[in-house]
Amino acid sequence: MAKPSRKQRKKSTARQDTGPTMAEQADRHVYYQESVQNAETEIDFVDETFEKIRGRKMSLLREDFSGTSQVCCEWVRRRPDNRAIGVDLDPEVLQWGREHNLSQLNADQLSRVTLLEDNVLTVTTEPMDTVLAMNFSYWCFKDRDTLRSYFKRIHEVLKDDGVFFLDCFGGYEAFRLLEESTEHDNFTYTWDQSEYNPINGDYVCHIHFEFPDGSKLKEAFTYEWRLWTMPELHELLKEAGFVNVQTYWEGEDEDGEGDGNYEPTDVGDADAGWVCYIVAEK
Repeated sequence: MAKPSRKQRKKSTARQDTGPTMAEQADRHVYYQESVQNAETEIDFVDETFEKIRGRKMSLLREDFSGTSQVCCEWVRRRPDNRAIGVDLDPEVLQWGREHNLSQLNADQLSRVTLLEDNVLTVTTEPMDTVLAMNFSYWCFKDRDTLRSYFKRIHEVLKDDGVFFLDCFGGYEAFRLLEESTEHDNFTYTWDQSEYNPINGDYVCHIHFEFPDGSKLKEAFTYEWRLWTMPELHELLKEAGFVNVQTYWEGEDEDGEGDGNYEPTDVGDADAGWVCYIVAEK
């Protein structure tokens, strides 16, 4: 076959470039839910741990920084008397959740979900069995006074036997600037620790997605946080009034990988990276 001329090559390239790329068509919230959040596993842990601690099943759950409200939806599917409140400041993500997640609920389940466009520092809700602050979103509060104030608000809104659930990550690689990619069926997820200031703990992280056609959704999500450590969080929760604060650490399988089972412990491993739960009892 004859080699195409320069003019022909230009035309050929133009035809190949016709139409939107996969990144241009991508819905960032869809890929976030596929790669970051596992609502079923999260609710399994919360539901089982609350019952183990308190000796009863809980029914009233509030999801702070609720985003697409996937956890709220999972909660009301579990039992017919479960109710959920989702709180988030971002109207765009709340609306996305209504259109894509709440729309999958039946009429009864939908009647038991309330979404509030509000600030978790000031929002008022009925007394709750539990409040969740997952995906490290509370790290947006960068000073001790503000984070303590948030924890106090949670303490106030919980019932007398209420429990507050948070997650946390750390390890010596958490303080490094790095990019870590994970392959999924139809995209690649990249976690990017882009900036870290060791003096004040300021921390900037991004999520990127890359697709089989080579296109990229750069900085699909950006987080401007403080990198909080576990001792700081335990201290602030106790200062806010919680009487028992316990870390739940993930166990390991025979290959030394996380097995998905979290148990209370006072001793963790000095791993490069870890993710755990913090459970604070009123």
